[in-house]
Amino acid sequence: MTTIFQIETLRRLAWPTTIVILTILILLIWRLYAPLPQGPSHPISGHVNSPPAPSVSQWHQGAANARFTLILYADLECPYCKDYYPELAHWVAQQHDIRLQWHHLILSSHEPAASHLASMAECAGKSGGHDAYWQMITWIYQHTRGNGEGLPPNTTPPGLNQAMRSCMDSEWPHRLIRRQVEQAHQEGVQATPSLRLIDQQTNRAMLLTGPVQGDALLSALDLLSAPQASDEEPKLPADIIDHTPR
Repeated sequence: MTTIFQIETLRRLAWPTTIVILTILILLIWRLYAPLPQGPSHPISGHVNSPPAPSVSQWHQGAANARFTLILYADLECPYCKDYYPELAHWVAQQHDIRLQWHHLILSSHEPAASHLASMAECAGKSGGHDAYWQMITWIYQHTRGNGEGLPPNTTPPGLNQAMRSCMDSEWPHRLIRRQVEQAHQEGVQATPSLRLIDQQTNRAMLLTGPVQGDALLSALDLLSAPQASDEEPKLPADIIDHTPR
């Protein structure tokens, strides 16, 4: 028979057990409804600090305030571009009111070497500025075997340092190059080399295909700067504007 003493003993033992159970329940409820801890405000990535890639090239050769801009669409593995670039750069250097701008147009048949060399040039420019960029373009054309074969084995580009290596290993130059290729296709440019001559004063432009020679470029400049009866893009005869290698 249960005595009063036994009842009191059970009651005293029940209270601590009840308190423990309630404490556990409270902790479980708090855990379920408490807000999650906040992580970093930016995504965790190996390239968090990579700057956004511009859609057009930032590299120019010639006077910054020149009236005319000559955009060269080229592939660093293109043999025709390799032969044409030194001639074009020499011609631009002799002009007083024109500057040269590079625009990557990678041909799929030259991959992956073409994109690798393009990223090398972009990272050289990022590390050393305009002069370093154009010096790298010249060096690449002097050393690459072309047609997708790339540089000979054990060939080290000038100025290669850890910063440039890290840049080439990042996504930044490749994102920039892809944007330029996409933009060229949107503009209807498919062949390399191609040129777009822009009059910064009137914002009129002319697309020239192939390795256009200096006299034809001067004719294009004259036509582009001449008064026009309409806003249509001026056109040169086909034998002048289309020098695509056959």
